[in-house]
Amino acid sequence: MTLFKNKYRIESTRLKHWDYSSDGEYFVTICAKNRKEYFGEIRNGIMGLNGIGNMAAICWQNIPSHFPFVELGAWVVMPNHVHGVIIINKPNVGISVETQDFASLQNNGFDNCNANKFGPQSKNLASIIRGFKIGVTKYAKSQNIYFKWQPRFYDHVIFKELESEMIHDYILNNPQKWEMDRNNPENLWM
Repeated sequence: MTLFKNKYRIESTRLKHWDYSSDGEYFVTICAKNRKEYFGEIRNGIMGLNGIGNMAAICWQNIPSHFPFVELGAWVVMPNHVHGVIIINKPNVGISVETQDFASLQNNGFDNCNANKFGPQSKNLASIIRGFKIGVTKYAKSQNIYFKWQPRFYDHVIFKELESEMIHDYILNNPQKWEMDRNNPENLWM
């Protein structure tokens, strides 16, 4: 933690020189406030969604409707969090200019400058997650359900195919391993 205007603030876990609007695969975990189990419960390794859990699933599935450049990989709604892979795949706009025998002009997500030159912040990973959270929160309010998200979310940029496969397996098998999950408040290993 560092001081900013005499207040402590949590350092960002984001990659400092990565443009989160870049094409790529992103593994995200979005938690309910204080790991409260709002979305349902797991019985015999199967996640049973309640009303707000069903809405979380619907909102997740509808992400590509709101962000046409997004594809969804594996995902699961757990009792108190959502895991998912978001694939940003924007069509190339204009003509790409490449050089021969020199480094590519495309930055592949990394920016060599210290200034934020990543452009508008409306078509990036944070805006996608923000939209998802808003959808679930609106439903909760319309149903008079007390509900809160953690203010942040966890993300991991997936760079390798083997890593992608392991993450997809982890997500799909998460309900069967709930007893050992670090987000399970009853986990004895916490």
